[in-house]
Amino acid sequence: MHFAQYYLDCLSQASYLIGDKTTGRAVLVDPRRDIDDYLHDAEAAGLRIELVIETHIHADFLSGHLELARATGATIAFGEAAETGFPVRRLRDGERISLGADDGQGVTLTVLATPGHTLESICLVLREHPDDDVPFGVLTGDTLFVGDVGRPDLLSAAGHTPQDMAARLHRSLHTKLLTLPDATRVFPAHGAGSACGRSLSSETSSTIGDQRRYNYALQPMPVDDFIRLVTAGQPATPGYFAHDAALNRDGHPLLEPGPPPALTLDEALAARDRQGAVLLDCRPLAAYTRAHLTGSLHTSLDTRFAEYAGSVVTPGTPIVLLADPGTEQEARLRLARIGYDHVLGHLPDPTAVLDRMPELSSSSRRIRHEELGLGEARLAGVAEAEGGRMGGVAQTDVTSADPTPSGSIPKGSLPTGSVATDSVTTDIQLIDVRNPAEYEAGALPGARNLPLAGLAHRIAELDPSRPVVLYCRSGNRSVIAAALLEARGFAEVCDVIGGYDAVGAGTQ
Repeated sequence: MHFAQYYLDCLSQASYLIGDKTTGRAVLVDPRRDIDDYLHDAEAAGLRIELVIETHIHADFLSGHLELARATGATIAFGEAAETGFPVRRLRDGERISLGADDGQGVTLTVLATPGHTLESICLVLREHPDDDVPFGVLTGDTLFVGDVGRPDLLSAAGHTPQDMAARLHRSLHTKLLTLPDATRVFPAHGAGSACGRSLSSETSSTIGDQRRYNYALQPMPVDDFIRLVTAGQPATPGYFAHDAALNRDGHPLLEPGPPPALTLDEALAARDRQGAVLLDCRPLAAYTRAHLTGSLHTSLDTRFAEYAGSVVTPGTPIVLLADPGTEQEARLRLARIGYDHVLGHLPDPTAVLDRMPELSSSSRRIRHEELGLGEARLAGVAEAEGGRMGGVAQTDVTSADPTPSGSIPKGSLPTGSVATDSVTTDIQLIDVRNPAEYEAGALPGARNLPLAGLAHRIAELDPSRPVVLYCRSGNRSVIAAALLEARGFAEVCDVIGGYDAVGAGTQ
């Protein structure tokens, strides 16, 4: 048997090439859109990709099933409940897929229908020989992760409540996956950082036995407790998820490789002014905060670039990349992986352009946590707990109509980032852009939770005439959020350098 896992760190996404070396027949499971690595490795191993299997209709990335079908002639397959806009092979619960010379030989995959994350979700039990008592492993898609289970509340399951989907997920886990031998390896579709769950491990494989013992969601508990557990505290859903789910279900244009064309500054600005293009600054955070084109958005290539871009850029919006020389092709590819294909071009060496034309640039407004003026007593509850987590801070109602904190911030800090003066104002909006579970574990006094993933759709809840102070865990998401608010016309915006981690460290 040939077995290879392809793990894409920037999207926390795993795909799998499985083949029978005797026959040369192979399948690909959950492929990404750029398929050259798969084709190269299959050819090197003497394999023919005959089938492309999707464990479900993905929402967090644009899958490569159409690209692979064109390149190899492979058939596309989904679970039987999938509804797609293109021809597919529908895989039934219990169906066996043999890669051997006949159905009784060779590498075999057995389909398990496992609804819960989505209605059409499936898992694939992999055996090197059809009669092996202990499978080689099980590809669990988004049904079971290392350390977590799939979230039951995404838009792919429209028409079904999260509670209904969670009940289905519980049945799938306990009547299908947990009946496998403990030694069965677990190969999920995602790892740590993915918004498809809340507690995913950085490990990219495990065993059924280890998950039975250590996965919080698989511990013995009543079904109602499981439902409450897995429907609470999930990460905010990035804005592009519904867009990608629709494209993966209905079909999408094939990936066009190659770098984006170079644009002059005048062409880039004209694209913004006449075509509504977003200027997306992909440079490292330090370079962006030092100087950037006024009104540009930001997400750095050294972070979860595509996911964050999909949180602040509306799907279908034309994009002009402001990227360091030599990185523009990577930026375009990573956007294409989430279906953001409308890249008009890039501005070569934006840092040099800003140096020549400082009148077009702005600097980010950033403050140290000491400048928040909350006082030692107000910060007394912000303490480090074991493992670096912080808690014990009184929270405000996240649905409160008045996000004004009871703390204060020095006048002048917002526009200039200067140190505190004797004059203060309490008229600030203190916004925590972390995910709900992070916020619930501890936050700054008076902070309101508006996660970055949903901020673009909730900006109307903020008052653009009042100052805004943003913070996240370490100071990355808050800069992205600040850029979004500034582009939407907020005049007084700043973020806290080092985020909540810096505040906790400063109270020790």
